[in-house]
Amino acid sequence: MERIEFVDVTLRDGQQSLWAEHMTTGMMLPVIDALDRAGFGAIEVLAPSFIGKCVRDLREDPIERVRLLRERGGRTPLRINAGGLNLFGTDQQSMVELFWRVMARAGIGEVRVSDSWNDPAVWKRRAGAAAAAGVRPIINVTYSISPRHDNAYYASRTRAAAALAPWRICLKDPGGLLTPERTAELVPLMREAAGDIPLEIHTHCLTGLGPLCVLEAVRRGIRIVNTAIPPLADDASLPSVFNVAANLRAMGYATPVDEALLQPVEAHFRKIAEREGFPIGQPAAYDYAQYVHQVPGGMISNLRNQLREVGAEDRLPAALEETVRVREEFGFPIMVTPLSQFVGTQAAVNVMTGDRYAQVTDQTIRYALGHFGGDVEQLMDAGVRARILDRPRARELAAIVTEQRSEAEIRRDLDAVDLPEEEVLFRHLLRREDIARMRAESRPIHEIDTGGDALIDILDTLSRRAGRSTVHISRPGFTLTLGRSAAVAERGGR
Repeated sequence: MERIEFVDVTLRDGQQSLWAEHMTTGMMLPVIDALDRAGFGAIEVLAPSFIGKCVRDLREDPIERVRLLRERGGRTPLRINAGGLNLFGTDQQSMVELFWRVMARAGIGEVRVSDSWNDPAVWKRRAGAAAAAGVRPIINVTYSISPRHDNAYYASRTRAAAALAPWRICLKDPGGLLTPERTAELVPLMREAAGDIPLEIHTHCLTGLGPLCVLEAVRRGIRIVNTAIPPLADDASLPSVFNVAANLRAMGYATPVDEALLQPVEAHFRKIAEREGFPIGQPAAYDYAQYVHQVPGGMISNLRNQLREVGAEDRLPAALEETVRVREEFGFPIMVTPLSQFVGTQAAVNVMTGDRYAQVTDQTIRYALGHFGGDVEQLMDAGVRARILDRPRARELAAIVTEQRSEAEIRRDLDAVDLPEEEVLFRHLLRREDIARMRAESRPIHEIDTGGDALIDILDTLSRRAGRSTVHISRPGFTLTLGRSAAVAERGGR
């Protein structure tokens, strides 16, 4: 009986897809031992976007989060997903190398490396930097739908990925665009192109077909699947580990994950969702429109907000239709961060102004200039590109030249010549006032014990939130006021 390896993405993609990265370290620590003992091949715990979120909003040190998770675990490799051009914006190679040294010391052992254009040259730089630090690279071949993303494209990109000798290759479907039929076509040709390098599958559930695509991928020879634990599964997230495991066993495969250890993990996160008002993932209904506009679920909410701010929320259907047109004119970029945001935002601007490309964002101009990769001069509609670049702002941005700089030069600019690498990384990525505020307001990690007294836990959590010095509760016959230095309680008669 063949064994199927499971990779857990609950702490990373699950919460990123459904909880907008609001999961704190204290919510993770109580369950990491169970996750570590459950038999996963890896546990994905971080993405570069988490660094800013942790520091600015949660007032937590993301590197300390990784260290604590590693200390509490230790059996199962911890993994990062580092994709798109949003890691460092300009991709200063010296800072990419420093990033991987920091992550490796903290306890990261694996990384899924992406490029928004599936560009082998970018894969080589990013995977090479990770490997040099001792982090095993997995190259994401990102799935998309367009006239140029055909079978030949995916076979050639898989061969290019395999030529870099990564540890694994992953068929990555962030938009949930795969169908079982397309999976059945792609997996055999990708397996052939990959040679001896193992394949993984990572697909979301936005169209409701994610679980079926995982099963079809296994039928066609993939032996490593990415899943999440409810309530952080399904919906915009990945398939449920319980659902996939049950179906694979019915198909005659062995599933080494100990699901009994994961039941308390599900209960833990379900209670947190109920207390915090976080969404609970549900199986999604089939949505054909997703294959037309290919806008990721989280980005649709951003489009709606942009339109609402100008009193045009009812124009969302028109903006989604315009997204299809803009994407074609842009040369069919893969709808993944950051390119999907550029396409969607420009589509919203076109709809709101009523004059296509009369106004353009700086990101649209930089995209047309090639600042975000891709052979845009060849791929873009020539007339659209000319209109975007025929304006003074385009000439200003074209004059900006970003050169690769040494670590020593960047350290000097950051006033960090003798500082530890972690501090250099923070200063390179974040504003100093955000770093200072995080450190000033950080406190010992408060672990959320969902098995304890709910009222006490809620009060304790509220009292630790930044900017709150007093918690006041009032109901008929009872008032309670808690302050940082004193607590006063009064009880009246019934």
